[in-house]
Formats: sequence, structure tokens, C-alpha cells
Amino acid sequence: MGKLPKKKNLADKVRKTKTSTQIKNNPFEVKINRKKFDILGRKSKHDVGLPGVSRSKAINKRKETLLKEYKTKDKANKFIDRRFGEYDTKMDPEEKILQRFSMERQRTQDKKNMYNLNEEEELTHYGQSLSEMEKLNDMVDSDDDADEKGMLSAELTASHFGGGGLLRRKTHGETDNGGNQRAKSRQELIEELILKSKQEKRERQNQKEESQVLTEKLDQDWKSIQGLLAHKNAPKADRHEEEDKPKLDEYDMMVRELGFEMKAQPSEKMKTPEEVAMEERERLQKLEADRLRRMTGDVREDCAKTQAHMSADDLNDGFVLDGDDKPTLAYQDGKWNINEEGAKIEGDDEEEEGGEGESGEEESDGEEEEGSDEDSYSDLDSEQESEGGEEEAEEEEKDEAPATKSQLSEEERKAQAEAAKAELPYTFKAPESYSDLKGLLQGHPADHQCVILARTQKCNHPSLAVGNKLKLQKLFGFLLEYVGELASRSPPELSTIDKMIPQLYGLCQLFPEAASKAMQMTLVDSAHSMEEVLEVKGRAAFPQLDMLIYLKITALLFPTSDFRHPVTTPALLYISQALTKCPVMSLEDVTSGLVLCCLAVEYVSFSKRFCPELINFLLGVLHLAVQDKTSPGYSVVPPFRQNGKVSDLLVLSDPESSQTWSKKTLPLSATQTLKLTTDLDTDHYRLSAVATCMDLLKRCSSLYRELASYSHVFQPIATLLSKHLPIKTYPAALQDLHGEILAAISGSRTSRPLLVFEKKKPIPFKLFTPKIVEVLDYGKRRGNTKEEREKERLNHKYKKEFKGALREIRKDTRFLAREKLNEVMGRDAERKRKVKELFGSLATQEGEWKALKRRKNSRH
Repeated sequence: MGKLPKKKNLADKVRKTKTSTQIKNNPFEVKINRKKFDILGRKSKHDVGLPGVSRSKAINKRKETLLKEYKTKDKANKFIDRRFGEYDTKMDPEEKILQRFSMERQRTQDKKNMYNLNEEEELTHYGQSLSEMEKLNDMVDSDDDADEKGMLSAELTASHFGGGGLLRRKTHGETDNGGNQRAKSRQELIEELILKSKQEKRERQNQKEESQVLTEKLDQDWKSIQGLLAHKNAPKADRHEEEDKPKLDEYDMMVRELGFEMKAQPSEKMKTPEEVAMEERERLQKLEADRLRRMTGDVREDCAKTQAHMSADDLNDGFVLDGDDKPTLAYQDGKWNINEEGAKIEGDDEEEEGGEGESGEEESDGEEEEGSDEDSYSDLDSEQESEGGEEEAEEEEKDEAPATKSQLSEEERKAQAEAAKAELPYTFKAPESYSDLKGLLQGHPADHQCVILARTQKCNHPSLAVGNKLKLQKLFGFLLEYVGELASRSPPELSTIDKMIPQLYGLCQLFPEAASKAMQMTLVDSAHSMEEVLEVKGRAAFPQLDMLIYLKITALLFPTSDFRHPVTTPALLYISQALTKCPVMSLEDVTSGLVLCCLAVEYVSFSKRFCPELINFLLGVLHLAVQDKTSPGYSVVPPFRQNGKVSDLLVLSDPESSQTWSKKTLPLSATQTLKLTTDLDTDHYRLSAVATCMDLLKRCSSLYRELASYSHVFQPIATLLSKHLPIKTYPAALQDLHGEILAAISGSRTSRPLLVFEKKKPIPFKLFTPKIVEVLDYGKRRGNTKEEREKERLNHKYKKEFKGALREIRKDTRFLAREKLNEVMGRDAERKRKVKELFGSLATQEGEWKALKRRKNSRH
């Protein structure tokens, strides 16, 4: 319950009864607004106020507007008085009543002819005249008789609607056994009726054909005399009209062509990956069951086909169309040239067709003849041809069992079982450990290993079972470990690793998070081992071949152009650390470093990220080929040294060996073991290393050409190539590559301006001269210009109106709160009144019941 409303005092009642003059004269109703100071010549409008009057006016206004809106809130229906003159304040009540009475009389006068059925009026039913419908002149359609205007014959009426017996008239010629006329039976009447209808149909058809022949003859006669009746200049005019006909536009021609094009045929529903995986597993299971059956020597008829679906209209006559039974037809000298078998078949067909034709003529009189085109059965032939074309040509189905005879010899069964044993199984379980995977793949060639992995993924697809996802995630880690083992062998099985990359890529696409974690663990382990060796020895060896292959696989499986990636970014840092911390002690180290440089170029080829370790290592490799290292003119950074016993690794022992050199790529196996028997082979390998280094420099030059510091970065390389490298003793191919690199570096040199301070306008010193502002209105801050004064006036008006609006909103909310409280208090008072009435009635009943009880007790 809300707060009780304030009781109205006596002053409110007196104020309502008083007039305005009495209120103004009452000193308690008048409020005098005190002024701060008097101004001569100013008239004030609000010296005296009447707050009570203003408050009552505002409350009455809110009752007329705001209260009505509140009561009609959330109400869609309205009661509108549509009586004549209801809202017209200029009309008197008596005039309104008279007008309404006259309008009511006019309404009754208009309705008096509603049921006056005169002959002049025409009644209708669904738009048709009733007088016409009573004449019963409707046309009765008949399929057999289209020219008789819907009339029924007497015989048909008598046969279908009675009329027989004693009341039916006997026809002439109907006599009974005693010579008296007898009545025909119903069967005889129907047969006679059918004969008559057929006869009438033939007559109508003959008349129609005769009229058609006469019409065609008349048309031909008219064409023959049409030229005589026409004017001489008529052909020219017709020709002129034909020339004046507008030609079709290309758009109209295309629209007409589109109208004759074939409509699109619905294609088969695209299968989801889960459905494809399910079908693939079922196919492999079926092939595996067939292979196991052939291993045990169980022979089964493969040629038995399932019974084809038969529709309800199938005659089931066992008709089979054989391609060899088709006769060869030819046309020569106006006659059919058919072989003997074809002639026999044709003769039999003609006899059958003749017999059928005779019976058909008897049964179908007057019906339209159907076309007698022979069916070529092309659809059956195409189905038979397409059966072989739908078979898949995959490797798993190449070794399907051939068509077996009813019985096979023992030797053939043994050979078939041996062949089945030699085949790869079609279903595999997912390996639970690395040893299981190794045992599964070991002893098989590379192609078979890829097939085994593919079948394992298909049989253990994540959508087929709940635990398959975890199994395939483990398979990725096992496969990575197996690739590392293949790379660690001597010689490394690089071809097998190359064929296993697609399997790794497929697993990575299925489980990217698991693949990234597995690769991260591999990189982290190798980086930690390198750091431990560096802490102990101060230097570390270059990564082995397995780690190089892991870095290459990382570039293939994950994006290298991202600014920061959880796998490729650590891999690039690992490459940079190896190029900086691992010293070059042999030609194997040079090969490993160049492989790392190739990987670094591949990593930054898309993002064009600058890698200083790459440029420094290439500069150091070229430094190994320089003979005179006394005054180089460039600086060499670790892991290379300016001078030392390993600083001449790429210097040729015999300059003449360059004449027999041919450009070759460095083998990956050279990172582990390098077998060079003669000095000539060693020089050739040194030239190949220098060629690879210069190829990488050329790629880096084109990659970093857009850098602002390009010329400064490649300046040491240009100095080494132009002044210190013995290029004259190198082959022509290396000399050409040397010239291309120098031309690219020298062509990008640009002059840069010196750094100077930016030119700015000098800031003047502060002056202490006072600013004189003319003040026109003392005591108030005014603007200097007219626009500023207008702006201040509008701002003052805006603030004033804003405050007034807030004041009115607060008053409205207080008014609505009072009205809501009054509603709550009224409902509560009504509820209390009803509760009191109920309690009173219950108390009365209780009293009456007790009085009745006392009266009964007193009697006893």
C-alpha cells in the first residue's frame, strides 16, 4: 500500500468557490516578488504573483492532456461517437435531434422497395439471369456426339432411365413365338445402340473428310485465280512491304534462342565429408573381406547379379535384347537388302503385324493411328556400356578377383591365395605407439607406405568413431618421428620422405592445433639442445639433416607470411641462431649453412622481412673463396673469421679445374657425409657452393630492393665481388651471374640529402602591451562583435528553455505519481470495504447459526 494522500484543507474548497477578484484582493493568495534594486524606467510584469491560481490552472491542464494519455496508454480500441453533429459546437441540441430524425426517415424510405418483386427487375444467380436459366437451354457436352446440340436419343433415354415394360411402345418387326409383337431385352437394346453409335460416328468422320478434301481443293483453285484478280503492281508492293519489315534485333534473337535451349537438369546431392568417409570405409572393408576370402581359397560366383527392380507395369516376359541378334539393314536399288536371318525375322514380324493389324482394324474404328517408329533400345545399350565405365580405377581395385568358373583347379586356387596374400590389406588399425607405426610400414616400398597411411586415415576417420580423432592426432606425431628416422639413415631415404609429405599435410589440415603443438615440441627440443651445447662448449654444430627436413616441412605445412606465428616464427629464430652461433669448420658445414640460407629465403619470400643473419652468412661464404685476405675493405662477422686455418675452405687448389666444371645442385646428403676422392672433385664442389651462394645473393638482391638501406646493406658484398673475389678463374656461368649481381647493386644507388632541421616560422617574443577592450554594459560580459552577442543571447535562451523543460518534466512526473498513488489507494480502499462486508456477512451467519444451536439445545 502506498502513502495516504494529503487531505484537502478548507482553503482549497474556499479557493474554488471564490472569484478571481476575490483571490486577487486576498492578501494570503498574493505573493510579492522582491526586487534586489529598483531601476528607473523599467516596467516589471511579475511584481505580484498568484501561485494558487497558477497551480490550479496547471493541474487542470494536465488532467485534460497528460492524464488522458496515461489512461489511454497501451489501449488500442477507441469509442468514437459518429452521430450527426456530435462534435459540432455551433449546432443547438434541438437542431441536432431534428437532423438525425430526418436522416433516419430517409433511410427507412430507401429500404421499402427491397422486397418489391416487379417484372421490370431482373433477378440473377452467380451473374446469370434466373429467367434464362428456367428455359433449360444449356448445352450438354457429349464425347461421342459433338454435332447434335446436346440432344439425347430416345433409345438411350429408354435404356438408361426406364420406360420399358407395358408402358413402352413396341417397335415394328418385334414378334414373339405366337406371332405377336414382343419387347426386346436390355442386352439387345444396348448392342443395337452401340451399332448405331458406331455407324453414326463413321458417317460423321466421312463427312468431315469430304469437307476437308473440298476445302483443300477450293484453296488450290483460289490460289490459281488469285494472280488474275490481283493488281499488276501488287507483287512489287508486296516486295516493298517485305523490305519494310523491321529486322530482328540481336536481343530478340537471343531471347528466342534461349526459349529453345534445354533446361538445367538437377544434379546429384553433394555428400558431406562424413558420408564420403563412411562410404570409403565400407568400400575398403568390402575389398578386405574379398581379399581374405581369396586367401582362404573360398570361391564364389561373382557374376551373380542382384535382381533388378521391376515396376508394376512390367510384363515379365523375359525379353532380352542381344546386340548380336540385330539384323544389318541396307537400302539398294529401291529395295531393302537384308541377310537371311534378318529376312526371317522380318517375315515373322510382318506376319505378326498383319494379324495384329487386322484385329486392330476391327477394334479401333475411327481412332487416330499411332506412329509406328521402331524402338532402337539405345537406352539399354547405353546402360550396358556405362556399367563398365562407372568402376573406379584406383590401385586398391586393380587386383579384383577375375570372373571364376564353376570350379577351379587346386593349383589355380593356390595361386589365387598366394596373390591375395601378396596384396596389401585394405583396412588398418590406427597405431597406438611409434613402434606400431614402424612395424606397419617397415619392409614396404615408398608407394605401399603411402597407400597404408591413406587407408589408415580412411578407416579411422574422426566422423566414424569417438576415439578416432585422438588416434589420428597421435599418428601425426608418430609420422614426424618416422620421417626423422628416415632422414637419419645412411643413405637417407629422401624419396620416401618426399612421398609422405602429402599425408602429413592432410593430417595437418584435419588437426591444425595438434600438428602445431607436435612441431613446436620438435623445434623447442632442438633449440634447447643447441643452447645447452653453447653454454658448455661455446659453440655448437650445425643441425642434422632430420632437423633441416623438419624446417622444410614447417614451411610447407604452416604459413610463413604471418607477422607472428606459433610455429614459423620460432623456426625462423632457430635458423637465425644456427647461422650465427654455428662455426663453419668443413665443407659439410658450408652445405648445411647454405641449406639454412635457402630455408630462410623461403620463409621471408612473401613477407619480405629483412634477415641480417642471412646476408652476413652469404658474405662469409664468399669470404671463404677469397685468396688475399690482407686488406679486405669489408668486415666479417661471426661465425666467420678474417683469417684462420678454415678461412680458405672454398679457395680452388687448381684454377684449371673450372674448365671441366658443370653447374649442379648441392645434394642434401652432403650435410652428413661428403665423399670427395680427388682434388678435382673437391674444386668442383667448391665451385658449386660458390654458385649456390651467388644464386642466393641474387634472390636476396631482388627481394630487398625496396629497402631504404639497400645500398648500404649490400655495399660490403659489392666490394667483395668487385675487388677480392677471383672471378677470372671461375667458369663463364659464374662470371655472368657475378656481373648481374653487381649491376643490380650499382643500379640502385641513389643520392640522399643531408639531415637538416625543419624550417619553421620564428616564434616572436611575448609583448606585455595591454589589450584594451571596450565595455559597453557594465556588470555583464558581452561579446565584441554582433555575432558573438547573438550567440550569447541564444545560449542564454537555450539554457532558460532547458531549465523550464526540466521543471515541467518534474512536475509531470509528480502529477503522474500522485495519480498512480490515488489509483492504488482507491483499489486498496475498495478491497478493504469488500473484506469488511465479507467478514460482516460471515459474522452474521455465525451468529444465526449459534442462535439456532442454542434454540435447539433449549428445546432438549
